[in-house]
Amino acid sequence: MPRLEPGNTAPAFTLQDQDGADVSLADYAGRRVVVYFYPAAMTPGCTTEACDFRDSLAALAGAGVDVLGVSPDEPAKLKRFAEQEGLTFPLLSDPDKTMMTEWGAFGEKKNYGKVVQGVIRSTVVVAADGTVEAAQYNVKATGHVARLRKQLGIDAA
Repeated sequence: MPRLEPGNTAPAFTLQDQDGADVSLADYAGRRVVVYFYPAAMTPGCTTEACDFRDSLAALAGAGVDVLGVSPDEPAKLKRFAEQEGLTFPLLSDPDKTMMTEWGAFGEKKNYGKVVQGVIRSTVVVAADGTVEAAQYNVKATGHVARLRKQLGIDAA
């Protein structure tokens, strides 16, 4: 399974968000964007990670960084998740996992000691020029956003 590396061109995509609107990487041309991949809305780890991004939005936005979350969940479930947790950034639906596969965030992973096919919790930072600035795979939900902010040099708001 290919994984993105710094300097690669981020693959283009268009996916539906929690409101059913199309969102494309091209919509963010000229801006830095964090694209993070998570297995399932409304699960403990994914909720922790999403809320950490929510709580860091002001600091990230202040540094000119947008956030997109991507999961295989349908838009209706993403909408419930966003409403339940007060998430104000786009949550994108990739039910056939095409985008996740292109970005290296779907494939073989270990789950409770067994090798399975699934969503690999990952984060890719896309630079303003559309190239990959950073790519992290198999990240832990807890503390991930704080580590990412430190790596990007973004202090608390």
